[in-house]
Parts: sequence; C-alpha cells; structure tokens
Amino acid sequence: MDQAANWIAVDWGTTHLRAWAMGADGRVLAAAASDAGMATLTREGFEPALIALVAGWLVAGRVTPVLACGMVGSRQGWVEAPYRAVPCTPLEPGGFVAAPCADPRLAVRVIPGLKQLAPADVMRGEETQIAGFLSQDPAFDGVLCLPGTHNKWVRISAGEVVSFQTFMTGELFALLADHSVLRHSVGGEGWDEQAFGLALDDALSRPDRIAARLFTLRAEALLSGLAPEAARSRLSGSLIGVELAAARPYWLGQQVAVIGAAGIAGAYATALTRQGAAPQVVEGDAMTLAGLAAARGLMSEGMQ
Repeated sequence: MDQAANWIAVDWGTTHLRAWAMGADGRVLAAAASDAGMATLTREGFEPALIALVAGWLVAGRVTPVLACGMVGSRQGWVEAPYRAVPCTPLEPGGFVAAPCADPRLAVRVIPGLKQLAPADVMRGEETQIAGFLSQDPAFDGVLCLPGTHNKWVRISAGEVVSFQTFMTGELFALLADHSVLRHSVGGEGWDEQAFGLALDDALSRPDRIAARLFTLRAEALLSGLAPEAARSRLSGSLIGVELAAARPYWLGQQVAVIGAAGIAGAYATALTRQGAAPQVVEGDAMTLAGLAAARGLMSEGMQ
C-alpha cells in the first residue's frame, strides 16, 4: 500500500532504479523498483521516471527530500555530481548536488562518486555502500572488496577511503560467457565448487596462462563432454584467480570485508578463504540503504 515518506532513498544505476520510502524513525515503509536505468533515459527523463515509481509516497503541498546514489550522478545522468578525490571520507557533509526538479513535491540531492588520479580510477555508488559499512563499523581498518560488474578493492583507514582499484572481472565474465566461443560450453546456473577451486588455484599460481586456460573450456567440452556447470565454475574461478593475483597487495595480511550480493560475494569469500584470509561477508543492498541513511544524517539544512 502506498504511504507518505518522510524521505526517499534511491539507488539509480545504469540498468535499474530502486527506491525506498523511509519513515522519520529510519524504518523502510515501502520499496519499489523499475528498469528505468540511466542508460535508458535522456536527462529530461529522470524526473518522470522517478515520479512514476514514487508518486504514491508524495504528498501535495509538502516537499519530500530524495537522496540518490549511483550513475544518476554521472555525466550522462540527471545531474553531474563531480567526483571527490581520495583520500577522503566516503560522504561529505553538504557535498550533495541538487538535481533540477519541476515537481514542487521533490527536492532531489545526488551523492558524488570518488576519484583517484594515479593510477586513474573512479567509482559511483560504491562510496555509499562504503559509508553504510562504516556507519556500522566506524573503527574498521583494512580492505573492502565490492564485487560486481566492475569490482572494487578499497583501502580504508581512519574512516577514509585511502586508495582503490577497479577490476573489470564481472564484465569480462559476462562478455566471455555470452559473446565469445565459450558461450557454446558455459551455460546454466549450476555450480561446481571443486571446479571453481581448482581453476582459482591454477590462475593464482600462473596468471600468465589465463588465455590458454580459457580455451581449454571449449576444447574439453568438445572432446571430453565437460559439463556446462563445471565450465561456468572454472571460468569464474579463472577470472577471480587472476584478479586476486593482481590485487594481492590489497588483501594479503589485511582485515577484509566483502560487500555484495550473496552469490558473487560468496564466491569471493571462498576464494579469499582458500588463500588463508578470513573475510567478513556483508549484504550489498543493506549497505546501500545504510549509506543513504548516513547521507540523510549529513544533509545540509537547505534540504529540509
């Protein structure tokens, strides 16, 4: 049932829009989602897409604050929220950018992403998950792993993002599984834990052999009847293994927390555990919402 929100939390990515109606006490009153992601919209289309999703939570004659994170703040988004340079806290009081709204019931602010000049790197949306994690563990000193399409490894110290590095592992997996010759051999949603672990260990020990190892998935499917779930698990293990080999300076000997959806976060936790780490696993959506709540607490008086 629709009900008025004290404020609205929004996670607006490339492909999806998600929103939560928040009560004054911090409770989630309602949630909604659509496929109106940034990639599907012109700049003029953002406000109508949001209103279509949250109209039932708005009250005539009253301004409802909206806090949004993600690609909505990109150069192609509703309004560009310039990156903040690390080292810095994940959120900055008063640092949110106003989006232009024609509807008088809305006051939308967008959370900026973070940038690193050398080596060049950027993030949008992950800073909010980091803020959510730190709101629950402010003394954390170590490394956060945020797996997804573009995986982030983030050094955290004294409540600040010190440095980070992005790996395109998730996108590479999707490209290889769906658009390469491996699409004929990698299929289904099954999982072979042993195949994943063996491929992971092999890639960690010999990352230079990754291109050859990947083609063996196709060859073994043709010659030996390699099962699709085993091929899929080996593809994942190989790519994550190469990533862990390159990211070793981040996680080796460090306190590590993995923030993400259960399936992919579990795969990274398994991979790290096989290397002797003891990662904490935290659900990504919960950290996004916690980060948006932390941002709400930092909002300037001008948004009230």
